[in-house]
Amino acid sequence: MVLTNDQHRIPHHPAQNPMNQAILDKIESEQFRKNPMDFGVGDTVRVHTKVVEGDKERIQIFTGVVIGRRGRGLNEMFTVRRISYGEGVERVFPVHSPRVDKIEVERKGSVRRAKLTYLRKRIGKGAVAVKEKDTTAAADK
Repeated sequence: MVLTNDQHRIPHHPAQNPMNQAILDKIESEQFRKNPMDFGVGDTVRVHTKVVEGDKERIQIFTGVVIGRRGRGLNEMFTVRRISYGEGVERVFPVHSPRVDKIEVERKGSVRRAKLTYLRKRIGKGAVAVKEKDTTAAADK
């Protein structure tokens, strides 16, 4: 089979059409969280998630250090790690999920990495030790 210049082996993706992209953007914009979350990697956060058990719904809190953020737009996710009964536990949450009720920042962290995967190798207090951001110096100026 000989292909000419105007024929392509790659199947046409629907998002390549500008009209389809506008429709997708409109649908996505309705799903975005109204109040943006202001937290970063290294912060200690409390994630309030809605858990459905039978016909009842309750809020469950997961507290830990944000070790990474990934994705853009509606696909943005963040990973929270904590030590529970001597075992490291990580959970990945979508930023714009309706199941995530709210995110409280307990402590701002000062880190030099985008991903804190090195915390997985640490044990004991070193596994959660992230240097706290010095907010007093910034407030004095």
